[in-house]
Amino acid sequence: MAIQSPTSFFDQMFDRVGQALQPPGWVVEEMQRRLVLLINHVLQQEPEAQARLKRQAGRLIEAHWRVFHIRLQATPAGLLDLAPPGAQPDLTLTLTEDSPFALAQAALRGEKPPVRIAGDVQLAAEVQWLVDHVRWDLEEDLSRLVGDAPAHAMGQVARAMSDALRRFVGSVAPAPIHTPTSSVAPPAGPTQAGG
Repeated sequence: MAIQSPTSFFDQMFDRVGQALQPPGWVVEEMQRRLVLLINHVLQQEPEAQARLKRQAGRLIEAHWRVFHIRLQATPAGLLDLAPPGAQPDLTLTLTEDSPFALAQAALRGEKPPVRIAGDVQLAAEVQWLVDHVRWDLEEDLSRLVGDAPAHAMGQVARAMSDALRRFVGSVAPAPIHTPTSSVAPPAGPTQAGG
């Protein structure tokens, strides 16, 4: 009997939940609108990001991961909005790693996920700049709600939890798949060196 690795267990669980919970279209659209609001909130704190998006006003970006997708359009205000239905994207970004667990591990290690890019090179360069330079200052937003000292304390707790989670994920290597021993040798053939 094969022992399942934690990665494949979480991936299978994610697939089952995703198949069982197919939200109606209006829920998906509302979630996308909330995401756009959050992205725009972060963009408004970065004047350079808004200036770069202003130069791309009207351009469409489509992002895909598994069955999820979102289509965004740069606005004249240097923000983003949901793209109108039927409009052709100028840039398509497809997250090529299907495993949610592997993505989470990579994110905790500070690595960028693998992305396939198709479309306008200049728009892709602007999106890359945004990804590299725009960060959400959650502690600053919390300080507006609860004050500086509590926000700083919550930030320290969140950083400590993130560090602990990062160390945990780094220490957990995917478990080898155990199969019954057999006298059958693996097939001979060319091998690839990882790198």
